[in-house]
Amino acid sequence: MSQQLQEQVLCPIDPYQYLQITRNPDGSITRLASFPTIVATPDADTPSRVLSKDLPLNPNNATFLRLYLPHKLTSSSSSSKLPVIVYFHGGGFVLLSASSSINHDFCSEMATKLSAVIVSVEYRLAPEARLPAAYDDAVEALHWLKATDEKWIREFSDVSSCYLMGTSAGGNMAYHVGLNVAAAVDEFGPLKIKGLILHHPYFGGSQRTESEVRLANNPTLPLSANDLMWELALPPGADRDHEYCNPTEMHDLRTRFDEIGRLGWEVILAACDGDPVIDRQVELVNIMRSRGVKVVDHVGAGHHGMDLLELSKAGPLFNLVKDFVHPS
Repeated sequence: MSQQLQEQVLCPIDPYQYLQITRNPDGSITRLASFPTIVATPDADTPSRVLSKDLPLNPNNATFLRLYLPHKLTSSSSSSKLPVIVYFHGGGFVLLSASSSINHDFCSEMATKLSAVIVSVEYRLAPEARLPAAYDDAVEALHWLKATDEKWIREFSDVSSCYLMGTSAGGNMAYHVGLNVAAAVDEFGPLKIKGLILHHPYFGGSQRTESEVRLANNPTLPLSANDLMWELALPPGADRDHEYCNPTEMHDLRTRFDEIGRLGWEVILAACDGDPVIDRQVELVNIMRSRGVKVVDHVGAGHHGMDLLELSKAGPLFNLVKDFVHPS
């Protein structure tokens, strides 16, 4: 793409107004939007199809895990255990929570439709805790999972059949955390990662892609908000070609992919044609495949985060993931 075209990419949307945030002198932000939240429902007497409970992860960091269990398991005499999906929510690393209604509803639906135990991670947000803080929290969650004596994990979960999944920024987390785990897989003992589920994963780079230019004013992920979220999330002084943002800039990328291939992990990449990030997602898929990683890519119509924002449209995604975590 020509430098002239790069300079012509303008997005008139005010990113602070769009994200409903203001910056504070100490480097933190004030989040003006009040996102609805839902409390967990651990009581087995509840009529809900899915039980949920919150468990502390690291009190010093105010992180926790929200577990989701299909209610039918609590009254079933079956000894079979369910696969575990460790889920990382989206929000550009700066917004939302595991308890936000949009994420809670999505995880509840996944537990039911996929017949899986979901472990949703409440991780630290930027800029108060810039990357790699969120990645560190995710790895801490995996260490908790390998060692916990929590009943829902011990009695109903097969930790030897574990998948890392995330939406948007959470998809970025699943990717980076997966690479880190693959390089130190012996540290996780009985916890066995089988694959990665990258749902509209959030990547970037300094050089604009065609899809970013074409969808610069996209109402779901406008370019100005995209740039601001990366500015707030990346380590101080880093630009969008930092490896946390631009995966093609990781110096040992091919070695990491070779390790994933050796472990036999498979990867789902779910994308949509109306996502400004799609060009970067497709590029990553091509690199993975060139190194022998088995990737199932599903590109449909829609916009970034569509399956959460319009849960009724998540059927194709859930069908794809169900076949992935319950291989015949």
